[in-house]
Amino acid sequence: MSPFRVLVDGEPVSIPYRIYSDEPSVAAQTALTATQRAVLDCLYTRHHDGRVRQRRLEQVIALIQPWVAPFVVRLVGEYVDDILLVIQRALAPELAVPHSPTAAVYGRFAAENPAFVALTGQQVASYWDCYHRRRYPTLTDYPGYALMAALRATAARHGASNVDDTTRTA
Repeated sequence: MSPFRVLVDGEPVSIPYRIYSDEPSVAAQTALTATQRAVLDCLYTRHHDGRVRQRRLEQVIALIQPWVAPFVVRLVGEYVDDILLVIQRALAPELAVPHSPTAAVYGRFAAENPAFVALTGQQVASYWDCYHRRRYPTLTDYPGYALMAALRATAARHGASNVDDTTRTA
C-alpha cells in the first residue's frame, strides 16, 4: 500500500503505510540519540505486527512533538482495540484541556490535514462496524470515535473550520 501524505507544520511528509522489516537490534537502538530513537519508534508504529505498533506507540505517545502526531492519529483509524485504548488513556484527557501543549500540537496537525482527519474518521466508523460493534453497541461508545470527536474539537479550537465529522451518518 502507498505511503500516506500529511503536512507537519506546513512541511509535506510521506509516511509508510506499513513496514515489514525486522526491528533493529537492541544494541543498534541503544546507540541512537533520544531523538533518533523517537523517530525509529514512530516509524515502527507502522509495522505490520500490531504488538510492535503498540509497543512503539507506548514509547512515543507522551512526546509533544508535531512530527509524532501523524503516527498517533493514523493509529486511531486502525482496527486494534488495545492500541486505541492506549491512545485514549494518554491523549483524551490532554485534548480536553483547550490550551495544553498536547492539544496545541494535535489541534494544529488536525487543522492542517482536514482530508486526512476525515479519512481517519471514516476508517474508525468502518472498523467499528466490522469488528467492534458487539463490544461497543453504538458508534459513539467506541474509543476511536471519541478520539476523533476530541481531535475535531481540538482542530476547531485551532482554526479549522473544514474538519468534517464524516462519521455522523454511521
